[in-house]
Amino acid sequence: MELREEIKETVAYIRRHTKMRPAIGIILGTGLGGLAKEIKKETVLEYEDIPHFPISTVESHHGKLIFGKLNGKNVVTMQGRFHYYEGYTMQQVTFPVRVMKSLGVDTLLISNAAGGMNPHFQRGDIMIITDHINMLGNNPLIGKNDDTLGPRFPDMSEPYNRELIGLAEQIALDLKIKIQRGVFVSVPGPNLETRAEYRFLRSIGADVVGMSTVPENIVAVHMGMRVLGFSIITDECFPDSLKPASVEEIIGIAKKTEPKLTKIMKEVVKKI
Repeated sequence: MELREEIKETVAYIRRHTKMRPAIGIILGTGLGGLAKEIKKETVLEYEDIPHFPISTVESHHGKLIFGKLNGKNVVTMQGRFHYYEGYTMQQVTFPVRVMKSLGVDTLLISNAAGGMNPHFQRGDIMIITDHINMLGNNPLIGKNDDTLGPRFPDMSEPYNRELIGLAEQIALDLKIKIQRGVFVSVPGPNLETRAEYRFLRSIGADVVGMSTVPENIVAVHMGMRVLGFSIITDECFPDSLKPASVEEIIGIAKKTEPKLTKIMKEVVKKI
């Protein structure tokens, strides 16, 4: 079945449960599901019930598509995302973004947990993503292009919207929340990186490293959406003082920092 037909079927199923036209889409990353509690829920759909949706297999990713109001705005939120390392294709990983666009979303907020490689960053910092590097070895736009969804060669000179970055920085300043800016590099995972890999990734211009976000961003840009991305720095990946990191610790730091990111994201939604 063609991608456009799959999107159509999925949207038809969702429309049987809600008529809401959300203008804002939100993707919640590892340990960052708490924002969902702030949403005045109208409809909640389980991923497993939605046609053509993959199912999240990762600890701390809940697998719910939530429609509701956040600060008075209509939003659709993915509580749990999909990763390339789970064995899904890039097209499956990014399918929900295409569905969001078809539901009316024109602004996408993405969050993730990431390892900090910039020596000026600390565990628990929040970073606004200003740019990214794709080291996944794959791209969701490979294959036949459907011109009704987006152009064959989308421009990536501004993958993260400058206006939204400025808005988020001002909000963080007003809320007195420390914020960093930087470049996110996406790697396939699921293992964490070696010392040599951290050195290499830092040397090519990355500030933080993670295993998501870039495919979703590429597809959002392909479809003409504005994107704002945030990373919570959950561990310090400095090669010369590298200590073993556990997933439990990473999720713990993400959950501890999450209330600050939730405050910022709520205000961003309010002011969009």
